[in-house]
Amino acid sequence: MHLRVLVVDDMIMYRKVVSDLLAEIPGVEVVGTASNGKIALSRIASLKPHLITLDVEMPVMGGLETLQEIVTNFSDVGVIMLSTLTKRGSEITMKALELGAFDFIAKPDAEARQENIQTLKYALLARVNAFAKRLEMRAMLRERYRVGGGAQAQRVPTTGSSAKRTGKSKVVAIGVSTGGPNALARVLPQLPRLGVPIFVVQHMPPLFTRSLAESLSTKCQYDVREASQGEAVTPDTIYIAPGGKQMRVGSGVGGRKIIQITDDPPENNCKPAVDYLFRSVAREYGPLSTGVIMTGMGGDGTLGLQVMKNLGAVTIGQDEESCVVYGMPKAAIEAGVVDTVVPLHMIASEIVRTVR
Repeated sequence: MHLRVLVVDDMIMYRKVVSDLLAEIPGVEVVGTASNGKIALSRIASLKPHLITLDVEMPVMGGLETLQEIVTNFSDVGVIMLSTLTKRGSEITMKALELGAFDFIAKPDAEARQENIQTLKYALLARVNAFAKRLEMRAMLRERYRVGGGAQAQRVPTTGSSAKRTGKSKVVAIGVSTGGPNALARVLPQLPRLGVPIFVVQHMPPLFTRSLAESLSTKCQYDVREASQGEAVTPDTIYIAPGGKQMRVGSGVGGRKIIQITDDPPENNCKPAVDYLFRSVAREYGPLSTGVIMTGMGGDGTLGLQVMKNLGAVTIGQDEESCVVYGMPKAAIEAGVVDTVVPLHMIASEIVRTVR
C-alpha cells in the first residue's frame, strides 16, 4: 500500500497531530496540509492525494462546501471527515456522508490529551486501512465489471442448520457501519409501508445517530426515530439504535414487544453492536424475521445472524461491488449465514419479498 494523504484542518495542533499519526501508518505518506478548504482545493491537483482528512468546521471554506467541490471535480479522491461531538457537527457530518464522504471520525474529547491521541490513532488506522482495501478491491473489480456486466441477486449455499420457516417476516433488523448512512439513505426510502417495525444498528457515537434518524425521516415513508428505553414497538416505524448504548427487543406486559436501551458492554468493540440486536430479534421473533447485513468494517453481525438463521430467519447480505467496505457482509457470507447476496439497489426489493 502506498497512500498519499492531505490533511485539512484550521487548527495547527490538529494538523500536526493527525499528520504525525498518519505518518506512523506503514505505506502512508502525508503529502501536505491546509488550513481551510480553499487552500486544500488549490493543492489537490499538484499533490495528487488518494485521501483527504477534512475538518467539518473551518473559516473561509468549510468542510461541506469543500467536499462538494471534491466530489464534483476530484471524484477519485476519498474523504474522511473530522467532526466535533456537537449537534451541529453531527448534522453537517450526515450531509457529508450522504454527499459521498468515505467515513468520519468524531474528534475525541476526553480530559487526558494522551487518551485523545490514542483514540484518534486507532480511528485513523482503521479507516485508512479500510480505504486502502477499498482501492485495491475496486481495482480488481473493474475488470470483473467490464467482462461480467451488472450485478444480480444470488442465492448462496449456506452451512449450519436452519429451522423451517412458517410464514412471512414480522420484523426487519439491519446492521451496517462504514458507508452506512449513504446506504441507508438509498435503501430505506425505497421501502413501502409493510406493516412491520425495522430496527437498525449503525455504528456511530452519541448525537450522530439522532442526526441520522432526523435525516432519514425526511426521506422515508416510515416514522424514523432514535430508539428510546421502554417504548412500545409499533409497525411502520424505523428504530435507530442510539450511539454509545446497546439496543435490543424485549417483551413487556401481555407479551407486547418493547425496546430496551442498555449500557451493557461493547461487543466486537462496538456500542451499539449488531450482534446484540440480532440475538434479541432471534429470541423475540424466531423464524418470522429478516436479517440484513450491509457495508462496514469488521465482523459485527455474523454471530447474531447465525442465531437468527438457525431459528429460521431469512438473511440478506450486500454484495462486494456495492459496499464501501466489504467487511461485515464478507464475514457473514463466508460463515455461511447469508441466504441471498444482492447489490445495494436490490436490497429493498429483497426485504419486501420476505415480508409480503
